[in-house]
Amino acid sequence: MKELRKLVLVIIAGIMGVWPVSAQTKAEADSAYAAGKYEEAISGYSALLKEGENAEIYYNLGNSFYKTDRIAPAILNYERALLLEPGSSDIRFNLELARSKTIDKITPESEMFFITWFKGMVDLMGMDGWALVGVVAFALLCVLVLLYLFANKVSLKKAGFFGALLMLVVAVLANVFAWMQHQDLNVRRGAVVMDSSVVVKSTPDASGTDLFVLHEGTRVDVIDDSMKDWKEIRLADGKVGWMPAKAMEVI
Repeated sequence: MKELRKLVLVIIAGIMGVWPVSAQTKAEADSAYAAGKYEEAISGYSALLKEGENAEIYYNLGNSFYKTDRIAPAILNYERALLLEPGSSDIRFNLELARSKTIDKITPESEMFFITWFKGMVDLMGMDGWALVGVVAFALLCVLVLLYLFANKVSLKKAGFFGALLMLVVAVLANVFAWMQHQDLNVRRGAVVMDSSVVVKSTPDASGTDLFVLHEGTRVDVIDDSMKDWKEIRLADGKVGWMPAKAMEVI
């Protein structure tokens, strides 16, 4: 029992020692940003991210890079923030603002309206949000099933039956959406071009045929990650080619 008590005290002491430092560091980074000391803010936010991913910190770091006209790092951090908080209108707005300053203007391939609608539904919130919706929907499903089974009035039985069906659909969809968000977070295929310009080749070799040129800040999707020095990428407009791994950074 004494050993357990000592262990609890050590854990509490560790928590008490770590969290104030983190909070203070964020406060200092925020203060530096507000004062226009963007390099200091970048250092502070970058240090915080070593402790773990956080959408707000990525967003603030992106803003700091944007203020110093470093568009590629700004876009990279906005993209990372959006992965964690896909429903944030502020992150999306700033990301689009940063993209408007890039050289490459890529028109995405057209897709069926229901695919666009489905993707929009998935991105309404992050993995944790959809997981919570799923839990709440399942709880309501149980309540409505009980209502259907034990209600005396026909109207209440109907309400319980159809309500339970609706909650079943919501629970299933919420879990599917949460799984999709989980996949996006753990299997990251998106990347941002960090070099000022890079020539995309037809083969994973410097002697390959030149296909097109990309510039910093452009988002690509990695479709072949099997090689160390070269990655096969795909653009939103469907163009495919190979580019050096060192010229990009994974979101």
